[in-house]
Order: sequence, then C-alpha cells, then structure tokens
Amino acid sequence: MSRSLRRGALAATVLTLSIASLSACAAGNDAATLQVKPDNAATSVGDIKIQNAVVITQPKPDAKGPAVVSATVFNSSAQDQTLNSVTVDGSGQQAELKPAKGSGKITVPAGGSVVIGGKGNASATLSSGREAVKDGDAQKVTFDFSRTGKVSLRAFVVPATSYFKDYGPVEVPQPSQSASATPSGAASPSESGKPSEGAHAGGH
Repeated sequence: MSRSLRRGALAATVLTLSIASLSACAAGNDAATLQVKPDNAATSVGDIKIQNAVVITQPKPDAKGPAVVSATVFNSSAQDQTLNSVTVDGSGQQAELKPAKGSGKITVPAGGSVVIGGKGNASATLSSGREAVKDGDAQKVTFDFSRTGKVSLRAFVVPATSYFKDYGPVEVPQPSQSASATPSGAASPSESGKPSEGAHAGGH
C-alpha cells in the first residue's frame, strides 16, 4: 500500500513538473516573439565583422531624398582601421561618410566597434537614394577598409518606419505648398483692372 502511494505521488510530481516546464516554454516563446528583430545582413572578413546592415530610404514611397546605410562594424585586430568608402550597387554613387564627432573618415578602433546610422552615430548617406534603390530589394553593399580591404554583403532596402525610424535619413523633405499658393495670390491685381473697364463704358 505504501509503495503504491509512493508511486502515485511520484507520478503526480512528474506530471506537475512536466506541465510547469511546458508552461515555462510557452511563456518563453511568447516573450521571445515580442522582441523579434528583423533578420538583417551580417558577414565577416578577416578582422572585420559587419552586422545589421540595411539601406534605409525615406518613410513615404513617393518622397524623394537621401537614403542611408546603417550597420555595426566590429574590428577584432590590434590596429585601428579606416572605413574608406561605402558603395551600394545600382545607386551609381558612393555614400558620404561622416564620423560621429568632428570631420574626416570613420575610424573603427582596434578591438572596438562603430555604429553607422542613428542619432549621434557615424553616418553613410546616399544623396539620391530613393531614385536608386527600391524598398524590399536586397542590394549589394561594399565597405572598403584601410587594412582588410573590401567587404561585401547583400542588405535589405527598407523605409524609415517602425523599427528603422530612428536610423533613417535625417533630412526628410516636406512638400512645399507655399509655391502653389503664390500664383493664386498673384491673380488678384488683374481683378483690379475690371472697374477701369466699367468706368470706360460709363464714359462712353
């Protein structure tokens, strides 16, 4: 009798633990889904590793203006490396590079990293990005470093919305309505000529 009781208690314990572990797994999966980040491009060549590379365009499809390349660059070597250029296939142009502070080229410190894109970080800007790349495409992006040389990968082209909002182009062009309003205002002087016609008719 005592053995059967022990077996029953043991079975109940195992069942409880199984349910608890399943519940924990379910909660963990749900928690993970809430923090899913886009699957962005990554690659490594020699001492250089590039992660989260994307080309970010203007937030609205009909808006013209600059696009930016956003990425995190790691340098595992014992010497600094300079990022000489960033080019996007199909754009026909090199990105304008600016360090986070000051002027000159972007330096990736030895054993360190540099974030390109976003407020307060280094930047790589394509002056006419919207005309050169299309949202949803995967464009070949090439980073050229002083020591490692060229590192290429295919990066998704995405608009500056949602997760990418804070990493998109700084200058977002606004449609100018003042220009269209000017001609309507300019038409008012021509109306002032009508009374003169009436006066001429009265004189006749």
